[in-house]
Order: sequence, then C-alpha cells, then structure tokens
Amino acid sequence: MLTVWGEGRGFRVIWLLEEMGLPYRLRDVDLLKGVENDPEFLAVNPGGFIPALQDGDTILVESIAILEYLLARYGPSPLAPAPTDPAFAAYQQFLHLGEAGLAASAFFVIGARRLGPESDRNSFSARQAEHVFESRLRLVTRRLAQVPYMAGEAFTAADISVAYALQLGKLGADLEIGEAAQAYVQRLKARPGFQRAIAASPATRSFWESKGGL
Repeated sequence: MLTVWGEGRGFRVIWLLEEMGLPYRLRDVDLLKGVENDPEFLAVNPGGFIPALQDGDTILVESIAILEYLLARYGPSPLAPAPTDPAFAAYQQFLHLGEAGLAASAFFVIGARRLGPESDRNSFSARQAEHVFESRLRLVTRRLAQVPYMAGEAFTAADISVAYALQLGKLGADLEIGEAAQAYVQRLKARPGFQRAIAASPATRSFWESKGGL
C-alpha cells in the first residue's frame, strides 16, 4: 500500500493517485504541532518536511519527484507524455515550473506576510519572491492563450503541478493570478479525480473552503 505522509504539496500526490486509480492511504502530519513530536514521521523523513511517499522500502520526498516516480513506476500513463511525444518538452517545463517557479515563490511570500514579523512582510526577499511568481505566471498565461492544458491538448501531471501552485499563490499569499489562470483552475477542479482528491484531503479542503476556494 502506498502511503502519503502529509498534505500541503502532498495534495499534488493525492490528486495524481486519484487520477491514476492507485490505492493509497494518507497519513496526517501536523507541522504546527511540531514534527519533533512525531517520531514515526521523522523515521520516514528526518528532514521533517512534507510530503513524503512510502512505497514498500522506497521512500521519496519532494512532490514533483514523487509524481515522476509514480508515473514511471506505475505507468505508462497518458498523464505523462512519452519522450517521443511532441508534447513532452512543454510537459517537462510546466511540471517543474509549477514548483520551482510558482509554488516555491508563493511559499516564501506566505512565510514573510503571514508568519513573519511586521518588519519583514514587505522585505526585499518577499518582493523578489512575488516577482518570480509573477514572471512565471506570465508563461502560464501565454500557454493558456494557445492551448487548454500545459502540455497541449490533454490534461497531464503538469496541470496538477501548476494548478496546485496557482491555488497556493492565490489563496495562501493573496497573489493575483488573472482571469485566464483562474478559469483554468476552476476547470480542473471540476475533474472527478480532483473531486475525489479534495474529498480525501481534510486539511486542504478546510483551508480552501476558508478562503472561498472551493
């Protein structure tokens, strides 16, 4: 049985598992209570961050690496175009842009503006992270003017990566994502796989509902 440790970016993993129809269990990790109080989780990931995936003796961390592992290990899947597919390059670009360009930037804005002291809320680093988010968002917006999905004409794991990041930026950091990106996210949220994933993710569902995101 696959075990997903923690929500947060782990929602990406849950969404992919639902789209692929793979059985799993979600094990909650409460970072606010302190991972030092969760020795079982620290035995899985001594770094103390989420998500983590446990597949037998195999343990992975980092949400995009987990997506790629699942698609390779339990594929082939139409959610990951083959390297020979013309959509492969765009798929790879947006799969990683969703984390490295969008979600990571939103995370630092959230840290500064929701968790940091008043003096740091508009710091140089917070403004820089917001600028990075906005610059990568322009790539997403341009792509949506050309095709319905990040890889082209079909939904893939790249959309899971990007849509989660857009939600994180909008709901968590109060960043503007624009009408095209908002319509794209709303369209993806209508997918049965997303609906199953959000139903299975109580912490994510509660947070999004509190922000009017569902």
